[in-house]
Amino acid sequence: MIELTINNIKVKAEEGMTILEAAKTVGISVPTLCHLKDLNPTGACRICVVEVEGFKNLIPSCAYPVSEGMVVDTNSNRVRRSRKTIVELLVENHPQDCLICVRNKNCELQDLSERYSVREHRFAGESKNHAIDISSASLERDPAKCILCGRCVRICNEVQKVGAIDFVNRGFSSIVTTPYNKGLNVSDCILCGQCIIVCPTAALREKSSLKIVTNTLASKTKYAVVQIAPAVRASLGEEYNMPAGTDVTGKLVSGLRRLGFKKVFDTNFAADLTIMEEATELIHRVQKNENLPLFTSCCPGWVKYAEGKHPEILDNISTCKSPHEMEGAVLKSYYARKMGLKPEDIFVVSIMPCTVKKYESARSELSKDSIPDVDAVITTRELVRLFNMAGVDFTDLPDDEFDNPLGESTGAAAIFGTSGGVMEAALRSAVFLITGKNSDNIEYTEIRGNRDIKESTLKIGDLELNVAVVNGIGNVETMIKKINSGEKKYHFIEVMACPGGCINGGGQPIHQKTENVIKRVKALYEIDRLATSRRSHENEAVKTIYKEYFEEPGSHLAHEILHTEYFDRSR
Repeated sequence: MIELTINNIKVKAEEGMTILEAAKTVGISVPTLCHLKDLNPTGACRICVVEVEGFKNLIPSCAYPVSEGMVVDTNSNRVRRSRKTIVELLVENHPQDCLICVRNKNCELQDLSERYSVREHRFAGESKNHAIDISSASLERDPAKCILCGRCVRICNEVQKVGAIDFVNRGFSSIVTTPYNKGLNVSDCILCGQCIIVCPTAALREKSSLKIVTNTLASKTKYAVVQIAPAVRASLGEEYNMPAGTDVTGKLVSGLRRLGFKKVFDTNFAADLTIMEEATELIHRVQKNENLPLFTSCCPGWVKYAEGKHPEILDNISTCKSPHEMEGAVLKSYYARKMGLKPEDIFVVSIMPCTVKKYESARSELSKDSIPDVDAVITTRELVRLFNMAGVDFTDLPDDEFDNPLGESTGAAAIFGTSGGVMEAALRSAVFLITGKNSDNIEYTEIRGNRDIKESTLKIGDLELNVAVVNGIGNVETMIKKINSGEKKYHFIEVMACPGGCINGGGQPIHQKTENVIKRVKALYEIDRLATSRRSHENEAVKTIYKEYFEEPGSHLAHEILHTEYFDRSR
């Protein structure tokens, strides 16, 4: 252990710790902008500078290691003046539109301005002027609001390893942009939205769908229905100062009814439906020994990545639509027929933790007779804005239940929101579909957690099923190389583009607290643990829809409505 002094407090720190990390251990907050936990520090923004005895210059605390006997002051007059000057310079080169900005009251630059009492314009000079990139179906990029902290570049290049954006030019002309400054729609961007989660301002944001949703809710001709993804119920409470991981399912349902939706359904129903189709598809492929390994298709970011980077494996990706698209397809076929509604009159809104699902819902392959399965997707953050506009006091809402039959689900569906959850749900039902009996083991803990790649071998009768879970798109190349080299032979692989899965999706509440994500994950596993039924094939509503409509998993009608196709987009 190393002993040092920070603000007259004796601190014991581990060797290799930075000053920033050591300060946190004793409750001393040092501001940062460029810093990202678990990535090598750059010390670029200089907001985190501190004064160290014996050093002439101020030291970036995020990049400088502690040493024995070091004496640090994180709050001297010199330090405060330096930080304030940096903030003032950033503010002067930033659009002065805080009141109408989507990140108003949730902006790190705004917070720093308040913290260091920036109350006047002391610097005048040339300001940047850039066009907003609205070319993609999911994200908007506003370079004028970029403070060049580099966090989006690092998350895209070092964590996701997509490399859709980077710095170009130098000095005042520096900008974060796509290759050749083209639109995001023609870049390698998979629209995962992880860049939004780490952006301190509104330089990156989701493309809002609130206007079309509010207009539809006011329409007298549209039958507006809504569905909720599993991850949303475990994260929305954070926006209302509830403890991270609070399950707000009941309040969500009643709040959406107050907004005017005719019916409130659970995407978890379709997650169970997805398992029935995907597990059946897996069994058929294993029996025929063709197009293996089978990759899951629940994550549209992963599908977009494969279409652009690895078209050679498209035949290996499950043809199943993602759960919310399945739910939309069922609503506009089976449900429309039962309710005597025209498919074109049903307007399906999906509330998702994801930004790329906006892109997915606009894909022509996910429409029938030019009628999309899902008409609009709003993120967890957008839902908060929708409640605020409508004057819904979320914390005081009573609990309510989903509409049926498309609102019934099992515990297996709830864990779809976390990395490994889709795989675990599939294995629970695959055992039954192969043997006709449920396995005594219902929790596959070896594929849980935040490891980059998780593996397991499951013995089902005479079959040894090798499975893997890829946690974050940044780890998929490692997996593909192992498969191509023959080092690994798998039957089934789950891929989620966002690290941790949908629970950490690009449409979730914005913060830099890893512990919040961990608590969200625990909430989903707790929902599963307490569920009456924990296997997708035990869902009575799913059994009914096969009996009344699809006949059996993998039937011709099931393929027509619940499955899709992919295309080589690498050219």
